[in-house]
Amino acid sequence: MLKKCIVVIFDGLGDRPISELNNKTPLEAAVTPHLDYMAANGESGLMYSLGRGVRPGSDVSHMEIFGYPISKYYTGRGPIEVAGIGIKHQEGDVAFRGNVGTVDEDWNIVDRRAGRIKDVRPFAEALDGMTINGVEFIVKAGTAHRIGLIMRGHGKKISSSVSDADPHDAGLPLHEVVPTDDTPEAKFTAEVLNKFMKRSYDILKDHPLNIERRNNGELEGNFILLRGPGQFPSMPSFKEKYHMKVCCIAGGGLYRGIGSFLGMDIIDLPGTTALADTDVDIKFRTAVEKLSDYDFVFVHVKGTDSMGEDGNYIGKRDFITKIDKAAKHFLDIPEETLVVFTADHSTPCELKAHSADPVPVMFYAKSSLRVDDVTQFSERAAAKGGLGVIEGKDLMPQIENLLGKLHLIGA
Repeated sequence: MLKKCIVVIFDGLGDRPISELNNKTPLEAAVTPHLDYMAANGESGLMYSLGRGVRPGSDVSHMEIFGYPISKYYTGRGPIEVAGIGIKHQEGDVAFRGNVGTVDEDWNIVDRRAGRIKDVRPFAEALDGMTINGVEFIVKAGTAHRIGLIMRGHGKKISSSVSDADPHDAGLPLHEVVPTDDTPEAKFTAEVLNKFMKRSYDILKDHPLNIERRNNGELEGNFILLRGPGQFPSMPSFKEKYHMKVCCIAGGGLYRGIGSFLGMDIIDLPGTTALADTDVDIKFRTAVEKLSDYDFVFVHVKGTDSMGEDGNYIGKRDFITKIDKAAKHFLDIPEETLVVFTADHSTPCELKAHSADPVPVMFYAKSSLRVDDVTQFSERAAAKGGLGVIEGKDLMPQIENLLGKLHLIGA
């Protein structure tokens, strides 16, 4: 009987046929003997993470896949991002994700990532602890140019019903933050945020690191581009919801954030960069090893999405081949283990963006599965599989079913 589960999510895996690859997708064109073996001894299907005709983001896709309806639990990406970089929240906090970017003297965006600056910890430390009108700002650096921020009211009521300050494109003026509802809390929050932006700019433009960057001809990190406001919802942890001890193996801040947001233990590994150079082998090997301590292991692999957004179909094909070499570790799973391979969304190279195309999903175990006739792990092959077409919200119930954890409905 199956008792434990590993879920591997390949970010942006799905794609469309590409003429330069003989009208194959990067997944179809990759060399994937291990994944194909598991497909031939497993059960496959297609999955729309948010439903047909919906173009999904990574954050909401993962929440639906893990059984947390976004209509109930998603308040914005900010809380997920700050969870991923280790900021501890309190009830009533409002969280934002953001970039350290470059603006000119008129606050027009020059570069949203300050020349892809590698480390913004000095800037975060300069702003952390600022208090405006009784509201405290807790600021912490993420990966590279990314930053997380929490507003803490200390008795003052604040709201996540405010607009983004980030216009999302270079050459545009920064947005003034405005309330998105008519409550006093939203109006107060917007006023405080606008004061924070002004004070932050005054601090950062003369920061020693920016003086050094100017002298070196580098773009300054002189502004915090905030977006994705949200408040932390009251919700059960993954362990409380499914009665399974769970961990997360991911390199990207968002995905570590999702794991932390859902109460998963975060496993730190060397060489997991969330880029194409990430050590996939250590991720997969560790996932199998962690079955001795955990009932459920979530593994995230980011590089497929990055290649799709770059339009790099050769790189995406070759990265999938790299994934398959590491997938050999799943051939030696214990008899009681289920492994699920899928994606959160498609990122077609021709679009260089997320799409509403469905993604393949494949269940593999050494027993207990109704093995179908599919012999390849790919988009078109999966369409013929025994799982049929499912939605993201269906994945955890199917896993619970195979693990014998579903409650009986009726007599």
